Amino acid sequence: MPDLHGIGVSPGRTAGPVHALGAPPVLPAEVPEPGPDEAERAAKALQFVATSLDELAARVTGPAAEVLATQAMMAADMTLADAVAAKIGAGRPAAWAITDAIAEQQETFAALGGYFAERAADLADLRDRAVAWLLDVPMPGLPRPGVPYVLVADDLSPADTALLDDTVLAIVTRRGGPTSHTAILARAKGLPAVVGCAGIQEVPDGTTVSVDGTTGAVATVTEAQVPAIVAAGQAERERNASLTGPGRTADGSAVPLLLNVGGAKDLVPDGEGVGLFRTEFLFLGRTAAPSVAEQETAYRELFEAAGDRKVVLRTLDAGADKPLPFLGLADEENPALGIRGLRTSRVDPTVLAEQLTAVSRAAATTDADVWVMAPMVATAAEAAEFAALVHEAGLPTAGVMIEVPAAALKARQILAAVDFVSLGTNDLSQYTMAADRMNGELADLLDPWQPAVLELVATVAAAGRELGKPVGVCGESAGDPLLACVYAGMGMTTLSMSAPSVAAVRAALAGRTLADCQRLAELALAAPDAESARRSVAEA
Repeated sequence: MPDLHGIGVSPGRTAGPVHALGAPPVLPAEVPEPGPDEAERAAKALQFVATSLDELAARVTGPAAEVLATQAMMAADMTLADAVAAKIGAGRPAAWAITDAIAEQQETFAALGGYFAERAADLADLRDRAVAWLLDVPMPGLPRPGVPYVLVADDLSPADTALLDDTVLAIVTRRGGPTSHTAILARAKGLPAVVGCAGIQEVPDGTTVSVDGTTGAVATVTEAQVPAIVAAGQAERERNASLTGPGRTADGSAVPLLLNVGGAKDLVPDGEGVGLFRTEFLFLGRTAAPSVAEQETAYRELFEAAGDRKVVLRTLDAGADKPLPFLGLADEENPALGIRGLRTSRVDPTVLAEQLTAVSRAAATTDADVWVMAPMVATAAEAAEFAALVHEAGLPTAGVMIEVPAAALKARQILAAVDFVSLGTNDLSQYTMAADRMNGELADLLDPWQPAVLELVATVAAAGRELGKPVGVCGESAGDPLLACVYAGMGMTTLSMSAPSVAAVRAALAGRTLADCQRLAELALAAPDAESARRSVAEA
C-alpha cells in the first residue's frame, strides 16, 4: 500500500497488523410480517441499549463516561420511542422500525449541524446495537485477532472506544477530526491515533503498518521492523514518564500543566491543578436542574480532592445545541450559533445564579484556589457582566473562554473586564474556519495548526502580556506536545489537557528553551497551511 497520511490527534509511535472494526448487523433483504409483540420487542431492545451503555459509563472515567451517559440518554429518549412506535403502527417490524426512525432523526440532526451532527453518528451506534439484539446476532464492535493490533475503522462509536483494551496498539480512522470523540477518547487512554486518513479502510486485515500519532503518518513496514518501532515508542513513553515536577522549559520558564476533568475521579497527582472542570455531567439527563445543595456537594468533592491547587470551573456549557429540557429554550435553525453557554442566562438567569451560589459555598469550605469562567462569550460587555456576577457571589477570580473569533480579536477589551481568559481551541477552530467539528470531510480545516487559528491564539496571548493577566489554553490541542511548545512560545501562562497527555507535553517543554519555543511559534505562524506548520515545527 502507498504511505497514507491523516491528522495525528493523540501522540505516540507504534507498529503492528491492522484489523478492522466489525461490520454492523445487516437487515435481511426480505421484510418479514410483523408479529403482535413488535412494539414490546422494540421497547426492550432500546432499553437494553440504554442499560448497557449506562453500565459501561459506570465502568469508565473521564470524557468516556460523559459521552456514554449522553448516548444512553438518547436511547431512552421518548422522542425516539414514539417515532419507533409510529413505524410499528404503520406495519414495520421492530428492527426495521428502529432503523427507519433513527434514519429520520439522523437526517434531522445532520441538517442542524454542530452538536446535533455529532449526535447523528452516535445514533448509528444505537441503531446497530438495537438491531443486533433484535436479530440475535453478535454486537458490532472490536475485532479479537488474538494479537496486539492497530484498529482501523470508518469511525468509532463512544462505546467502542471505551471498550478498548491493551491489545489495541493504535487507532486509525477514515473520518473524524481533531475534536471528534475518537480523538478525545484516544488521548484520554494514551493511545496513538490518526483520524481523517483516506484510504485506510482499503488496507487488508493483517497488513503491518507503523502509526505516528503526532505527525499523522501511516506507512507499511515489514514484520522485521516492528520490534524497533515499538521499542522506540516505548522508550519515548518511559523517558516522558521519568520526568516529574512542574511544567517548565529547559531554561526554567514555568508553564504549569493542568488537567481537563469532569469530576474528582479524573484528578491525578501529575497535574498541577485543574484548568477545565466541566460541570455539564451534573446536569445531563435531567428534567430539572440539580439543586444548589446537590451542586455544592459535587463541587466540594473536587475542590477537596484538589487540595490547595488551582481549579478553573467552567459554568454550564449547554443550550440549544446541547439540549437540556429544564432550560426551556426554543428550537433553533442553527444551534451552533444560537443560545448556548453564557447566552442561556439571557433566557433564564436562575440556573447560572444557582450554580455560582453552589460554587461559592463549596469553595468557602475548602483550600482550593477556585477560578470561574463562562463559555461562549463574544463581547467585552458580556465578560464584564459575568465577572460582576462571579464577584457578587463571593468568588474572587472571574474569567471567560475565548472560543469565537470576535472574542479573540477583542481580547484586550475582554481581559480588561475579567481576571483571566482561557482559549477553547476546539470551538475556536470551528468558528474561525466555518467548519463543523464533526464533518470528517473538513477535518483538515479543523486542524488546530491552521495558521489563522494560531494567529488568533497569538493575538490573545499578546493581550494577556500587555495587561499582565493570565491566558491559558484548555482545548485538547494543549495536549499536542509540539503545539504545546508553540503555545509556550506565544506566551501562554498555563496549558490544560487530559491526564495521559501531561507526560509527553512536560518532556517536550523540558527539551526546549523559551527562546526555542518562541522560534517554533514564529515558524508555525509563518506557515501557509496546517500541514506545513506542523512539519516545520517537527523538523526544527
